[in-house]
Amino acid sequence: MDKLFEKLRAVLYWISVTSMTVMLVLIFFQVVTRYFFGHTFEWSEELARFLFVWVVFLGSALIMGESGHLAVQILPSKLKDTAAGLALETVINLCSYAFTMLLLVQGAKMTSVMTFQVAPGLGISMSVVYSIIPISAFLMILYLMKDTVRIFKQVRERCGSSAGVEQKAEVGR
Repeated sequence: MDKLFEKLRAVLYWISVTSMTVMLVLIFFQVVTRYFFGHTFEWSEELARFLFVWVVFLGSALIMGESGHLAVQILPSKLKDTAAGLALETVINLCSYAFTMLLLVQGAKMTSVMTFQVAPGLGISMSVVYSIIPISAFLMILYLMKDTVRIFKQVRERCGSSAGVEQKAEVGR
């Protein structure tokens, strides 16, 4: 399963890097054509903007996969490997699920609503642009599930080791 997540991370990483590179080349192309020829293609600015949106959402999924999600790390790092730390991680995980499910549901609604609108420069449906919202939310949920499994394993280990300590203490009496 870890290999699957590694491959997913690699694919997301390269899509993000490629999109960012294309976006930067397009912006550079716009500046050059505007400066030297006094003309710019309206589709290039629109495509750069849409690529930026996709990079942001794919990057959010990537960060979620590296446990860099919406948590201030001061308190979790101080409570690491403690019962309070596991409880805090669980709360953060549950809040992340709530936010990501909201993103998934509302992003899917927004994508379906935007099917009628067409981007003027590119002539594509805006639902193509907005589709990255539920896609990235789905990817974030996959990463959250992986994180949830890790938390459950830590809780099980912690409960198992504390039960073993209690049994040893009773045998020693």
